[in-house]
Amino acid sequence: MPHLATHRARPRSTTTSSSPIARLSRVGVEFGGRSALSDVSVDVMRGEIMTIAGPNGAGKSTLLEVIAGARQPTRGTREVTASLAYVPQLVAVSPLLPITVGDVVSLGVPRRTARAPRRRWVAAALDQLGITDLATRSFAEVSGGQRQRALLAQALARTPELLLLDEPTTGLDAGSAACIRATLRESARSGVAVVCVSHEHSVLALADRTLRLDAGRLTTTGRTPAP
Repeated sequence: MPHLATHRARPRSTTTSSSPIARLSRVGVEFGGRSALSDVSVDVMRGEIMTIAGPNGAGKSTLLEVIAGARQPTRGTREVTASLAYVPQLVAVSPLLPITVGDVVSLGVPRRTARAPRRRWVAAALDQLGITDLATRSFAEVSGGQRQRALLAQALARTPELLLLDEPTTGLDAGSAACIRATLRESARSGVAVVCVSHEHSVLALADRTLRLDAGRLTTTGRTPAP
């Protein structure tokens, strides 16, 4: 059976490949009559954790959406040469939604996967995020932290090479936030590129590199030594 991306025994490195897994070149985005991003160039390398920080309205989520392919740039180019998974900001869920935590995770497994491997992949993802006991619970009825863990498990079930997350620990309980940070660290160690929008110091501390945006422009790029 194929393993989840974070189970690959591969050392963490910010230079596991000489070519970027994703590249934005002089990207600009305009909508609603205003500029959301202006002249942003970014390379993302395998095995690194990159965080995107900045004040509200700086363009952080827009930049993540462009990398994900969810928003087309008005100017510039986007090149992504890897499979990716995108975990958006946590949103409210209708209690009438008839879907379990296990169902949510299962949505990450490729559609043509046979039933037995699908079950194994889902079980592994649930276990990795510590939510096996929630598999049959309604997704709408579990806590926000548990929902975010389920969404990250869904993303990992895709076995992505590039993992994108928007404020993954904001508003979560301490246990869920710690679990998510540990999972991001292990993902990078296995060779997955992790790009994460966050303003929380505990997440920024994980980063090999932090991009800072202000009014849609890239102002600084900071690199911290790997632990």
